[in-house]
Amino acid sequence: MRTERKLTRLDRVFARLDREPERPAHIDVPKMSRHRVALLTGTLAFYLAIVWAVVTTSWLVRLDWQVMFFRPYQQWQGIHWFVDYYVVLGQRGPTAVMVAAWLGWRSWRQHTLRPMLTLGASLLLLNITVGAAKIGMGRLGPHYATTIGSNEMGLGGDIFPSGHTANAVVTWGILAYLASTPRARRWLSAVSAVTALGVGMATVYLGTHWLSDVLLGWAAGLLVLLALPWCEPLIARAEVGIFDLRDRWRARGSATAPASPAVGTPVLLKPRPSAQDESAPHEPAARAPRAPVYLAPGPHLTRSERTPVTPAGSRRPPHSDRVPRGTPASARPLTGG
Repeated sequence: MRTERKLTRLDRVFARLDREPERPAHIDVPKMSRHRVALLTGTLAFYLAIVWAVVTTSWLVRLDWQVMFFRPYQQWQGIHWFVDYYVVLGQRGPTAVMVAAWLGWRSWRQHTLRPMLTLGASLLLLNITVGAAKIGMGRLGPHYATTIGSNEMGLGGDIFPSGHTANAVVTWGILAYLASTPRARRWLSAVSAVTALGVGMATVYLGTHWLSDVLLGWAAGLLVLLALPWCEPLIARAEVGIFDLRDRWRARGSATAPASPAVGTPVLLKPRPSAQDESAPHEPAARAPRAPVYLAPGPHLTRSERTPVTPAGSRRPPHSDRVPRGTPASARPLTGG
């Protein structure tokens, strides 16, 4: 009597994943709607306002110095170990690997390259925009500040805007951007927003960024996510091009492979040559020249002029008890033993 194995929770999760369609019939691609354009315009205005407030050394810069002198890492030392681990969620290397692993599995599952290409496009936009802003403004961080109350701009730093914060907004926000249902998009948007907010506050707590750096990092990451629908046509063309290149490689590989005869296909055989064809003289094939042979001195005869040499007698050793073959039994000597 056989008993069925009880399914565990992990088995039920994989069974549910197996029931998902391999290729969605309709992929909800975000478009540049009026709401998104208005949100993009407002975020861009907030971005420029933060830059202007820092450049003009306004109240925001004074707030930066007050937070720096407050030294949160000394006020709340008990959470320092947790913040050290939590801030890793904003580092580009670990977060990109984790998100790319999930999106890579999803691309393989759905037979589409859109998730991976969208992640690549977002990280490329992030590196270009945030990197250019960092180099262009050259602001120094709190640990390297030189003059109290100054904005520390144009001194060769690379702290403004916060790369940790912008990377957290883009890397975790791309999961909400690629969500297949509105409900999942709302939940993932909330989770990514809380994660990015925590990463920004963690950098302020550790003293590695000014508060204005974090504000500008949030705006920079949000601008990248809001501008992604403009990249969708390019992403679609890149996906079609990659699939076409794959199909051409496959076709080239199948064309160069030797074609084996199918089972049941008649094979043409060459007729055997007749006796008349065999008796016809054939031209001798060209032979390769032989190396010269060095013979010993003396007269050398051809094989036809040599005298045949036949051995005299038997080659067997002599034996007293052996008699020639064919001798009658009566003439053979009697041996006793």
